[in-house]
Amino acid sequence: MKWEYKSLDELGSVSRGRSKHRPRNDASLFGGKYPFIQTADVKDANLYLTQYSETYNDKGLEQSKLWKAGTLCITIAANIADTSILGIDACFPDSIMGFVPFEDVSNVKFVKYAFDMLQRDCKQISQGTAQDNLSWEKLSTIKFPAPDIKVQNKIVDYLSVYDDLIENNQKQIRLLEEAARRLYKEWFVDLRFPGYVDCQIVDGVPTGWKYLPFSEIFDYVRGKSYTSKDLSETNEGILMVNLKNIRAFGGYNRNAEKRFLGKYKVEQTLCGGDIVMGVTDMTQERRLVGYVALIPNSKEEMTFSMDLIKIIPRHISKNFLYSAFSYGGFSRKISPLANGVNVLHLKPETMMRLEMLVPTLEIEKKYSSIFEVYQMKIEVLQKQIDEAKQAREKLLPKLMLKEVDIS
Repeated sequence: MKWEYKSLDELGSVSRGRSKHRPRNDASLFGGKYPFIQTADVKDANLYLTQYSETYNDKGLEQSKLWKAGTLCITIAANIADTSILGIDACFPDSIMGFVPFEDVSNVKFVKYAFDMLQRDCKQISQGTAQDNLSWEKLSTIKFPAPDIKVQNKIVDYLSVYDDLIENNQKQIRLLEEAARRLYKEWFVDLRFPGYVDCQIVDGVPTGWKYLPFSEIFDYVRGKSYTSKDLSETNEGILMVNLKNIRAFGGYNRNAEKRFLGKYKVEQTLCGGDIVMGVTDMTQERRLVGYVALIPNSKEEMTFSMDLIKIIPRHISKNFLYSAFSYGGFSRKISPLANGVNVLHLKPETMMRLEMLVPTLEIEKKYSSIFEVYQMKIEVLQKQIDEAKQAREKLLPKLMLKEVDIS
C-alpha cells in the first residue's frame, strides 16, 4: 500500500513556544514550580523529556504557556530539529515548536521518528547567513510520511522496544548519579563520613582535613584550537571532545564528538576518567562555564577543543575532584568569573585562588572506591543504551522506507 506524504500541520496542531518578556533571562521569571524547557534540554533528552535545568514562577508562566505532557518539542534555533516528547507539563520559549497530533491521524512517536529521519533535510533548509533558524515557512515545505494510523502504531511498537530499554537504563543511571550526589553531600557537606563520631571538628574542619587553593589541588591544560577544515566528515582522524559534549549544567553527552585531522600536543590527549571543564558559554540557554564532564572509557585516542580545559589532579583522585565540581557547588562558584558580552569566556587562572576542603587520604580513597562502583555500573548501562540506539537507527530507515514487512 502506498503511503501519503503530508505537511506537519496536516498531522497535528503546530505552534511556537512563548516567552514574551524581555530580557528573556530576567531573574524575576525563574525559581518557581513550572518546568522551563530549553533547546539544550531537548537535545540532551531521548524519547521522553523529563529532565530540565530551569523553572518558571507565576510571573514566568504568565508571559509563557504550559504545554501538556505528550507534546512533541521541536528545536528551531541553536540546535535544529532535535525532538523529544514532553513527559511532564512544561513551558518552553519561541526557539522551540510544539506539535500535538490529531487523534486517529498521527502517532506522536511516529512523527518523532520521522523527524529523526528528516533532521538532515531540516538542517539544510534552516541554514542562514547569520544564525541557522527553522521557521514555520521553511518547516512547512517538508513532507512527512503519513501512512494509516494502524501502520504508524505498528512501526512505533517495533521501535519502542529499543526506546523502552533506553529509557529504563537512563532512569537507572539517574538513580546511580543521585546516589553518588547524596553520598558526597553526606560525607563532605554534612560531614557524616566514616568515623566522624570519633573525629574532632574545629571551625567546621575535621582533624586532618585542609582548605587548599585550586592551584595546589590541580593543574590544567587548554584544548586545541581548530578550524572547520581540520574536521572530518568521515571516520578519519581522532575523536575530538568539544563544548557540545558537556550537557547543560554538567555531565557528558556521548553524541557530540567531532573527528579531528590536525596535529595536537601530547598533553591535549584524553582517556577514560579524565575531567574536562567548559570555559566558554555558547548560548544564553547553556550554562557551561565551570561545569565538568567525566570522559567515558574509550578504545580510541581522543583530544579536546579550546573551549575546554583538562583538569589534572595533583595529589587527589579524579573521582573526588569530579564530585566536588559536580556535587559540591564549585561549578556554580566558577561560572560567575567568566567575562564577555555575547559569549562568555573564563580565564582559567582566575579560578585558581578558590579553595576546596580536602579530606584525609583515607576518607578520599573510601569515597573514590564507592564512586568507582557507581561509574562502572553507569558505563555498563550506557553501553547498552549505545547499542540500542545503533540498532534502532539501523531499523528506522528500513521501516520508513518499507524494507521491512510490518503486516
